[in-house]
Amino acid sequence: MSYSLRDFGSYTVAGRVNEVTTGEPRDVNFTRSASYTYDPRGHFAVEHAYVQYFVPARRNAGPPVVLVHGGGMHGSTWETTPDGRPGWLNLLVGHGFEVHVLDNVERGRSGFAPGLWDGDPILRSQEEAWTLFRIGPGEGFSGRAPFAGTRFPVACFDRFSRMLVPRWLSTAPLQVAALVAVLRRIGPALVICHSQGGETTLDAIGQVPDLVAGVIAVEPSTRLVDPHIAARIPTVLLAGDYLDAADHWRERRQGWRDWAHAVNTAGGAAVLLETGNGLPSGHTHLPMLDHGSDACLRMCLEALPNFGHRLRTRGE
Repeated sequence: MSYSLRDFGSYTVAGRVNEVTTGEPRDVNFTRSASYTYDPRGHFAVEHAYVQYFVPARRNAGPPVVLVHGGGMHGSTWETTPDGRPGWLNLLVGHGFEVHVLDNVERGRSGFAPGLWDGDPILRSQEEAWTLFRIGPGEGFSGRAPFAGTRFPVACFDRFSRMLVPRWLSTAPLQVAALVAVLRRIGPALVICHSQGGETTLDAIGQVPDLVAGVIAVEPSTRLVDPHIAARIPTVLLAGDYLDAADHWRERRQGWRDWAHAVNTAGGAAVLLETGNGLPSGHTHLPMLDHGSDACLRMCLEALPNFGHRLRTRGE
């Protein structure tokens, strides 16, 4: 797909300057032929998040969109699918939305500082991603035998696994602070979040609800925000297929259903799109990467008040 941009660029949000007073200078080689004396002491910029933004030439009148990745991932989740189709970032810009893509604290281009946070980073294995993201049963991993009818581009699974990055388990408050900073800079905004990014988003809503114009939460892995707070914000929950594969997924699905009901009872507008209720079968925990991802995005936007009419048809 093609479109013209009026502007694009990047910025950082949140973070702090950390002073290090321990350690000793040492000589290091930073190329084969160049060396210098490195001093680990000093003042260092840490705990910020990186954001890349895209403003289409024919921007629509809607609010900007913020894309928030899930756990062990970064902003590339939204850019291009493993088999080369346009990701939600491209589709949103094509529909005229201004889009801001977050690489949250210690992910992607935000960088990280070893030894700064509690615990060691973990990296999700291919085996874990295969089962946790509901691409197929554990016994199907070695032969890449997925669940029947899956929409995930299984032939490109190895390519997908290169999107996975190390993550710390103790930085959640920093990630919420970064998203709040983005919203204070550009909000009110539509926030589209995935998995762990759902917790980040819903915690941010608790701090700055007036800066969130709407939420599309793709299988959020969190306790959901107070329904009375969420009732002020149009929300779509998107749930994929194969949720009977594990008890925790069945429990989470029931939690999404209960929360959507509670929000609507409180006078809000929450829609749960799931298999058998508006969503075709075969989607995984990663509907933004599955075949049919464009239709998923369209359904989510059409389910949000004041967003569906902004969608453009091909060639428009």
